[in-house]
Amino acid sequence: MNRIAFHAEDDLVTRIARAIPCAPKTRRAISRAATRLRRGIGDDAAILSPNGKSDWVLSCDAFLENVHFLANLHPPDSVGFKSLARATSDIAAMGAAPRFFLLTLAIPSRHTGAWLDQFLKGMARAAHSLGIHLVGGDTTESSHISISVTVLGEVPRGRALLRSGAKPGDIIYVSGTLGRAALAWRWMSSNLGRNSGRKRMLRRWPQKRSLRRLLKPHLYPEIKVDLGLWLATNRMATAAMDLSDGLSTDLSRLCAASGVGARIVETSIPRASILPKLASMKEFAKLRLDPLDLALHGGEDYELLFTVPPSRAKLLRKAPGFSSIVPIGEIMSGKDIIIFDLKGRSSALPRGGWDPFRDK
Repeated sequence: MNRIAFHAEDDLVTRIARAIPCAPKTRRAISRAATRLRRGIGDDAAILSPNGKSDWVLSCDAFLENVHFLANLHPPDSVGFKSLARATSDIAAMGAAPRFFLLTLAIPSRHTGAWLDQFLKGMARAAHSLGIHLVGGDTTESSHISISVTVLGEVPRGRALLRSGAKPGDIIYVSGTLGRAALAWRWMSSNLGRNSGRKRMLRRWPQKRSLRRLLKPHLYPEIKVDLGLWLATNRMATAAMDLSDGLSTDLSRLCAASGVGARIVETSIPRASILPKLASMKEFAKLRLDPLDLALHGGEDYELLFTVPPSRAKLLRKAPGFSSIVPIGEIMSGKDIIIFDLKGRSSALPRGGWDPFRDK
């Protein structure tokens, strides 16, 4: 069988959508589905309208060993926590309240003991913090760990946040610091190959408050459900999505969906900083990390990226977590995405974030 080369994950999604259209073809089916399907492929989640009071928001997310995590490095409770948290991030980005989830879990038989107990403990902690309930799923045996989570959320009818509403002149915001998860991952992966990296890291974890602070955004991400709900309920955002693949990639997707361009300012982007105690460690000195590069392309931030008209910007002061919300630029007409550096020079912003199908 010939292998078909995909140049980007978005190309793969487009091909799937063309092969299996979500829109019905017959008149009768169109009439019957018109009040049920409000949004299909092309956003953070699908939107269904089963009744006249609220919309359902549905999304699924895969979390795979050796692709998204390493079983010999990531603590099992983190794998459980993060697999549910990252799936729920799509729901938060639509402005919906998470309600229920389904879990499909395929694991090797050797992981059905202590590893599974810790995995479930972490997932239960995430479910409690997100206010979401497990209602079913499937399990099977596999040579590698494979996790798939389907989440259902609820939003008042017609209030869901989409990627496609940004207008020229809108201000671009992010809900918090970018690059922290990527910083943590770079440090963890740099320790993998020497002296049993995970055991060494975990021995130091309880004693090192700065180390716990560093690793938390990667291992136990905080999902901005309350902010998403507030933006949707108050009709504040013209467009929104979560930052899972990196600002450079996800901003490009939002602009493409809205048919606009953007300009952002390098100095305005909130980025991770390395604490002095950590900077003195040899591991960090050798990595030579660039905080701006991590913020633009690192991914796994799970912050919200959203746009707001200038006339409503002052109202953001009432938003949950307002102190962490930062304006980073402006939506422009056209299709170009431009970044301005410290000296005011402009250049095109390349899509450098996570893409599993990008040519290596």
